[in-house]
Amino acid sequence: MNRNITIYTDGSSLGNPGPGGWGALVMSDKSVVELGGYESDTTNNRMELMAMIQSFEMLAQRGITDYDMTVFADSKYVLNGLTSWIAGWKARGWKKSDGKPVLNQDLWVALDDLYNFLQTDNKLFLEHVKAHNGEQFNERVDDIARESAEGKNVELYDGPRAGYLV
Repeated sequence: MNRNITIYTDGSSLGNPGPGGWGALVMSDKSVVELGGYESDTTNNRMELMAMIQSFEMLAQRGITDYDMTVFADSKYVLNGLTSWIAGWKARGWKKSDGKPVLNQDLWVALDDLYNFLQTDNKLFLEHVKAHNGEQFNERVDDIARESAEGKNVELYDGPRAGYLV
């Protein structure tokens, strides 16, 4: 039985570094799960990575199999990292082309492991979405990330897809 899963991710930091938050939305044909988190001293890029890591981790923990998955992110840093840069980083021992260490290597390693695990038996597509373009799901994860960075207690949805953000 093949299912479609759609994920939206976003990260935010107030100052760079500063307090940060991340938000994610994982949707199947029948359900929606919102995820979010806070870190007291971080960067925007780390929060962008964390949003995708936590989404993939949730799928792995739940044993989600046999699906087509599309991930929408407004972070070209994360998307380019996964699709273009990471192979070279690994080949050079986690060094950039200029010989300097890759920033956020700990999160890149975790994301790469999860990405490869989830890709094994499934179709996984990564798509760029323009930030703040009025697309309701992208706006929702932006709200979760920003409010989390502000230290607010964000109410996260976990329930049926029917009626979600109508």
